[in-house]
Amino acid sequence: MLTIAYIGNGKSTNRYHLPFSLKLKDKIKVKTIFSRRPDSSWSKIEGIHYTNDINDIYSDPEIQLVVVSTPGNTHYKLAKDTLLHNKNVLVEKPFTETSAEAKELFSLAKEKSLFVQCYQNRRYDSDFLTTQKVINSGVLGDLLEVEMHFDYYRPQIPESSREFSVGSSYLYGHACHTLDQVISFFGKPENTHYEVRQLLGKGHMNDYFDLDLFYDGPLKVSIKSSYFRLKARPSFVVYGKKGVFIKQEKDRQETDLKHFYMPNHADFGLDRPEDYGTLTYLDDKGQYHEEKVVSEIGDYSRMYAGIYDAIVNHKEKPVKDEETILQLEMLETAIKQIKE
Repeated sequence: MLTIAYIGNGKSTNRYHLPFSLKLKDKIKVKTIFSRRPDSSWSKIEGIHYTNDINDIYSDPEIQLVVVSTPGNTHYKLAKDTLLHNKNVLVEKPFTETSAEAKELFSLAKEKSLFVQCYQNRRYDSDFLTTQKVINSGVLGDLLEVEMHFDYYRPQIPESSREFSVGSSYLYGHACHTLDQVISFFGKPENTHYEVRQLLGKGHMNDYFDLDLFYDGPLKVSIKSSYFRLKARPSFVVYGKKGVFIKQEKDRQETDLKHFYMPNHADFGLDRPEDYGTLTYLDDKGQYHEEKVVSEIGDYSRMYAGIYDAIVNHKEKPVKDEETILQLEMLETAIKQIKE
């Protein structure tokens, strides 16, 4: 059994962590949740100790893993403090604001024989897993281009923003998901091109990015996102020499969570038939095919299961240190285009 505690009792902890750690009852025990605020709009869960004293976590020898689920600009300090108190650490995204901070945390963890990792739950998104399945099938032939879109229509957010900060930028908050997906599947690119913008002008928040990653041969992977997309672009479009796969709809786990429809329901996060992606290709005989692809099942608890195996069974970490460092180096380079 892995006994864990959370630093932070907000939306991230209650929506994107607890439903999935609590699901693994044979592997994980959630013991304590710390928050500086004595009040919270989130209902308390029976059997969990809620506290405003962080030493209830640091001084508890039973707690093996601490999850840092707080604003991005606090991640580095809290993760370092936790490691110095000889606890393993899981850190919400973005892991840190700089690659130098990330390297320091990884070095400290290695020195103390502890686990530290970023919570990259979207490696277990249904749309991403389904796209991997199609690519791995080989039916598309040699890959030429992959487009990944993570669009919103929330103009009120950049319109009300009058300040820019790295940790709260749209790039750091959202590209960390899609960049990690690309790095986990395709590895390190040979070349990159970044376009990071403030659509409302200087002084406003970053609200748009378009990142191009170039790989061996003709393959280009594009990551695009905007706060001003009234109609979202497809989540994934994959072009190969023999065909194309289009997955319009995103993973449904977040949608269900926002409606407080939790993983204890059998159909939680499952795509409906109308959400399935469309695969169009020519077979080896030149025959045209167009078919729906049944979506893979997304499940964020798989990240917690992998972390359990890494700490308890000494298996490989789900997210490699070098993958996190590469991602942060790319974000650091891209964010330099923003004018404060």
